[in-house]
Amino acid sequence: MTFTTLISTETLARHLDDPAFVIVDCRHNLADLDAGERAYRAAHLPGAVFMHLDRDLSGAKTGTNGRHPLPDIGPFAATLGRAGIDADRQVVAYDQNNGMFASRLWWLLRWLGHDTVAVLDGGLDRWQAEGRPQTGAVPTPRARTFVPKAPTRVASAEEIAQNLGGDALLVLDARAAERYRGDVEPIDPVAGHIPGARNRPYTANMTEDGTFKPAAQLRSEYQALLGPTFPSAVVHQCGSGVTACHNVLAMSIAGLPGSRLYPGSWSEWVADPARPVARG
Repeated sequence: MTFTTLISTETLARHLDDPAFVIVDCRHNLADLDAGERAYRAAHLPGAVFMHLDRDLSGAKTGTNGRHPLPDIGPFAATLGRAGIDADRQVVAYDQNNGMFASRLWWLLRWLGHDTVAVLDGGLDRWQAEGRPQTGAVPTPRARTFVPKAPTRVASAEEIAQNLGGDALLVLDARAAERYRGDVEPIDPVAGHIPGARNRPYTANMTEDGTFKPAAQLRSEYQALLGPTFPSAVVHQCGSGVTACHNVLAMSIAGLPGSRLYPGSWSEWVADPARPVARG
């Protein structure tokens, strides 16, 4: 059996010694960039390797391509290979709790054609609450060769700009409502949102216990938001292309695949002062 969206703590616990599984710790803190790696070295799931959002799951910043650009395919494929990932591995990504950062690795692998990747539902918080094992031992994975497939299509600022005011695309903004409205902007230099974008905070995908809502509930909520728009016309964005992956994952869980990511997201959009901004 393969897992392509979520995997439960109970199921993963049965596969801790399974050589077909590669577990990746994706913990991160946007306000303390080394916090995730420090936490990993203190304790993590047995056998898990660590990937850093900035060093491993993002590319070089130019000042105009957003805060977390997509990594270059060659170096990223090499990173995956060093972690022991190839076409035959089932990858499980986890972070502290809600999958905010783990969903980035989930999306990146699928971007390069590796569909057997799942996010640990509930993350480390749930794993710890259930008293499951942790270790401080850092593994030495057996290096493998990850062969990327042709990357799936993403959306660009130019494509979105060309479709402003039209109905060819529906942009969903995964940021918190107050950032979407432009009431506050703690990270980027301009507040507001892309004109015409609708707000779907990634946190709305979660239940109170920190796991994803059931597939049927997610499907109902997204269908109400999309209306007659097909999933293939949906473009997800956030501040920098990270939490938007959470909404791509949620739509896949809901049985609504085919939506795309705008990797540069708001941080790229506002790098060009000629691009319009909406508030409210």
